[in-house]
Amino acid sequence: MQKEIMIAGFGGQGVLFAGQVLAYAAMDLGKEVTWIPSYGPEMRGGTANCTVVIADEEIGSPLVEFPPVAIVLNLPSYDKYEPEMQKGGVLVINSSMVDRGAKRDDIISVFIPANEIAEEIGNKKLTNMVTVGALLAFLPEVSLEAVEAALKAHLPERHHRLLPSNYAALRRGYDLAKQQVAVA
Repeated sequence: MQKEIMIAGFGGQGVLFAGQVLAYAAMDLGKEVTWIPSYGPEMRGGTANCTVVIADEEIGSPLVEFPPVAIVLNLPSYDKYEPEMQKGGVLVINSSMVDRGAKRDDIISVFIPANEIAEEIGNKKLTNMVTVGALLAFLPEVSLEAVEAALKAHLPERHHRLLPSNYAALRRGYDLAKQQVAVA
């Protein structure tokens, strides 16, 4: 098994952290993992993306050209990565930042109002965790519980007060994605 994941958005949306959490969770499960960040020169507002590759065996290349699984947090990322998705792939879209529907019908497009959900929970910085939760509904290689455990194990102690809200964000995204699939 080898699963390639692309996460993309603007700097400041937690793109790289979302990828790190997935990588840590898979690593803690004993999987082989790569995490490759990429970002523009601006700290906030520039482009940011990362790739995560999870495998049972040694990973030959960490590069992801045509991802089977992706999260896009804004419209420019959606415009860029929707055409590159593998047929039959899963694309989680932050519908709070995307003002158009899917152009492809050969992939599963999951629209999640992640900004609004994060604000309901009480912290707009949780947008990334909402979308990670949604992705986990389609990623049997890494469970929701594994990501929660990775957050607790790898988040610095000074940030552990944020764990309950991160868990809530993950679960809200996961539940909403499951509901969308059940309706479709």
